[in-house]
Amino acid sequence: MKLDYAEAGSVGRPMPDWLVKLIWPVAALGLLLAFNLAFTSLFFRLEWRDGHLYGSLIDVLNRGSPVMLLALGMTLVIATGGVDLSVGAVMAISGAVAAQMINVPGMPFGLVIAGALAVSVLAGVWNGLLVGIFKIQPIVATLILMVAGRGVAQLITGGQYTTFTDAKLVYVGNGHLFGLPFPVTIVFVMLVVTGLLTRKTALGLFVESVGDNEKATHYAGISSRAVKFMAYVFAGLCAGLAGLVAVSNIKCADSNHAGLFLELDAILAVVVGGTALTGGRFYLLGSIVGALLIQTLTTTMYMRNVSPEIAPVPKAIVIVAVCLLQSPVFRNQMRRIAKWRPA
Repeated sequence: MKLDYAEAGSVGRPMPDWLVKLIWPVAALGLLLAFNLAFTSLFFRLEWRDGHLYGSLIDVLNRGSPVMLLALGMTLVIATGGVDLSVGAVMAISGAVAAQMINVPGMPFGLVIAGALAVSVLAGVWNGLLVGIFKIQPIVATLILMVAGRGVAQLITGGQYTTFTDAKLVYVGNGHLFGLPFPVTIVFVMLVVTGLLTRKTALGLFVESVGDNEKATHYAGISSRAVKFMAYVFAGLCAGLAGLVAVSNIKCADSNHAGLFLELDAILAVVVGGTALTGGRFYLLGSIVGALLIQTLTTTMYMRNVSPEIAPVPKAIVIVAVCLLQSPVFRNQMRRIAKWRPA
């Protein structure tokens, strides 16, 4: 495991690289929570009603679930040295398919979920073919589906808002399990599954090797095309799950606004979590913390009555600050400034 000796403790033992990367987003999240504890009334208030927990903290977990799901898929894509700008549009497609299918009389619920996820995986296959097989630049390849995806969703719904009342589909985004919103359970399961697949098998090593040095990976006998293809397919699956949560939340397929700009939040969550846009080493837990930081900041601004027009400014400041603190070069410069004494 890579170690960062610059971050060694007082006894001289170096900290693992993953812990070094996780410290800064966790510290930023802790400071934000401390700010709310001091200045935002009712932020930490929790209520137990009808066997369920309610409150701002629970709302952060619930509302942040789509971005957390997107961030899991985006982490693997970015680790290969790519990026997926289409996940927001794939969310819209997944929701449109689910809303249309659930309104078909006699349609089994399992088939609705399978259909929505199958279309999302197909979108991931499309991106994987363009990037992994045909070697098109990731930002260009995924921009195609980003632009065309909402048109596809509009075709599926006939350009209309498709509403539904099916209790099972409503449960996906609005139900509770063990007192917590069901989307939180989906995120937890996906995090565990992804972690096991990437850390208990060679898959994670393949992803990191492709992002770190694709040519060397090829000479080692690993198919970089297959690894990239898999990453984009997985990102499509995660976007499909996020789309199901989003469409269930509002009980309606809104092809114009479902997942709009969430691809940017997902990318920011991954970067804040410690994964470099250049690829290589990735941190799943860091991406989850990054998504929680973004959602906590958004919820804080809502509760502080910050105008939506200026809300992106403090959001950007926090994200830039965390990214700078993660940079060893920046930290070394700050240490030199702190130690400097005038002659």
